[in-house]
Amino acid sequence: MVTENTVPASEKQPALNRVMGSKLLFFFVIGDILGTGIYTLTGNIAGKVGGALWLPFLGAFLVAFLTAFSYLELVGKYPRAAGAALYTNRAFNIQFLTFLVAFTVMCSGITSASTAAHGFGGTYLPRSFDIEISPWLVAVIAVAFVLVLAAVNFLGVSHSVKVNVVLTCIELSGLLIIIGVGVFAVLSGDGEPSRLTEINTSDQTAWAAITAATGLAFFAMVGFEDSVNMAEECQRPEKIFPKVLLTGLATAGLIYILVAITSSILLPADALAEAGTGSLLAVLQVGAPDFPLRLFAFIGLLAVVNSALINMLMASRLLYGMANEGVLPRIFGTVHPFRRTPWVSIGVTTGIASLLVAFVGSEAVSKLGSTTGLLLLLVFAVVNIAVLVLRREKVEHKYFKAPTWAPVVAAVLCLYLSIPGLSGREAAQYQIAGILIGAGVILYFVNRAVLRARGEDVKRFDPQALKE
Repeated sequence: MVTENTVPASEKQPALNRVMGSKLLFFFVIGDILGTGIYTLTGNIAGKVGGALWLPFLGAFLVAFLTAFSYLELVGKYPRAAGAALYTNRAFNIQFLTFLVAFTVMCSGITSASTAAHGFGGTYLPRSFDIEISPWLVAVIAVAFVLVLAAVNFLGVSHSVKVNVVLTCIELSGLLIIIGVGVFAVLSGDGEPSRLTEINTSDQTAWAAITAATGLAFFAMVGFEDSVNMAEECQRPEKIFPKVLLTGLATAGLIYILVAITSSILLPADALAEAGTGSLLAVLQVGAPDFPLRLFAFIGLLAVVNSALINMLMASRLLYGMANEGVLPRIFGTVHPFRRTPWVSIGVTTGIASLLVAFVGSEAVSKLGSTTGLLLLLVFAVVNIAVLVLRREKVEHKYFKAPTWAPVVAAVLCLYLSIPGLSGREAAQYQIAGILIGAGVILYFVNRAVLRARGEDVKRFDPQALKE
């Protein structure tokens, strides 16, 4: 029930600026999925699965692709910001669950951006310009990096997505260079294609190795879901999302698999694992020793920038959407009258990210990011269930409808990849996940107290309002 004091933020604030058409949305999806995951995770995945590096990327793509069907049905049915948290709220009307889902997704975006900020100042900037940067200066650069992203975010989504197009093309060029090097090596008779069928079974079964590597590879595949948080800034979202999201996801999946094949052909799994986050640089050194590595490092630098920008865009729109749902205080839904951006939410997410990069070490932030990847699997399972629950709620406008079997299979796979002992994840990740959830529970009760003090009751919006 909506009380007279409970007025949706969208009724008091100007609407967000709908500037994203199908082309800009496509680059947003591609840029978010590619991000920095493939640049940093290839070596770690090879260490788990062996030479059959393409298999976990294929498995992760299938899970993501099936889950995308659920997101497509829901974003078409409810074309609003907030994504998974919005759908959870609509399906179950349990504010506690909604808040935890929103908290998890926000943590994922902010930790990903913070990891990228650390990588920008501590890894890619020194490699790109062949300089040494002291630890304290890395923190300063990382904070400045986050503040610059906030400025771009505040200026408007039209500026942000245009920057994203340029950066996506650059980061895509880096991956195409790797693929091109692999094709040239094979045609020249170099490399070892037989590695593509090698699976690491030294201390585990082949299935366990593939499952563990797929769970890790899935972290590189997430990002497709961020785009639905931008629904209120897209033109006719219910019309353009199905084709754009599926095409973008398929394109990114193909690129990942080709990069994985190239990496395995040119380097054995143990060499890739030893190279760690610099595995693609190692591949380039072997396949094209004369290629300027500083140029490739600079491409990686810009990939980091793009990944951080998109994640900060998503996190701020999530808070904005949850304010409009009555789950967070209405102030988070405040929109700047001239820039048409949710400036309060941008400020809050920027502040959290700045504190993370300033006072938490890069290794700790990286572990936090991996843990939120685990929690995202649970969020995806919830979304896949929510789409089935929401079939009972009708809206008048047309929207994409997923085949019923897709969310069922996707929910099962997401839950399977998150089970301890089967996922191959370190026990520490589950411990950190427990701490994160505990923090979310505490924040939930703080948030409830604030809402009650401000007289802002929880509401459910009218489906008829979606026809605007």
